[in-house]
Amino acid sequence: MDEPEKPKTRQLDARSLRGLAHPLRLELRRALRLHGPATASMLAERLGESSGATSYHLRQLAAHGFVTDAPERGKGRERWWRVVDDGISFDEGLVPDADPATRGALDVLMHEAVANHAREMTTFVATRHDWLPAWSSQSTDLSDYTLRLTPTEAAELIAKMHALIDSYRGREEPDATAVRIHTHAFPISTD
Repeated sequence: MDEPEKPKTRQLDARSLRGLAHPLRLELRRALRLHGPATASMLAERLGESSGATSYHLRQLAAHGFVTDAPERGKGRERWWRVVDDGISFDEGLVPDADPATRGALDVLMHEAVANHAREMTTFVATRHDWLPAWSSQSTDLSDYTLRLTPTEAAELIAKMHALIDSYRGREEPDATAVRIHTHAFPISTD
């Protein structure tokens, strides 16, 4: 069996982080990742925004290399967009960055990710009966665990979880559907 192709992850630096960290830009990128290439008008309708706003923010995303034209889809003056990468990560040097604009952009990125995860989980819970019986409690999961780990052990666990998830990429079973996997690993105070 062929090994699954590694996802193409974009490493954010301070400049690209500031170019991405806007709620609508993050939502546009997310929509293109989930639904594939689209026009500004299509995205405006899907997201409840004006096509002027989506067009402007798509051009900003393109200027920072997050999206690009999908000319094979367009006809005439119609401009189609597609996302460039499979995911993003950020340089650890951005966490303690002294620049308030960089810190603020990282906060926006992280808060939007958490809010999106909550929306996706809430939507699933509200519609779970539509997925039965195939998608029962055996094939869905809303678990949480508390482990006592060192930072090194946490990094090792995260790497193993990502490797396991990557091993499922590229499968094309006839009855398969898109499944969102959220992982969260963070320290908590137990005082």
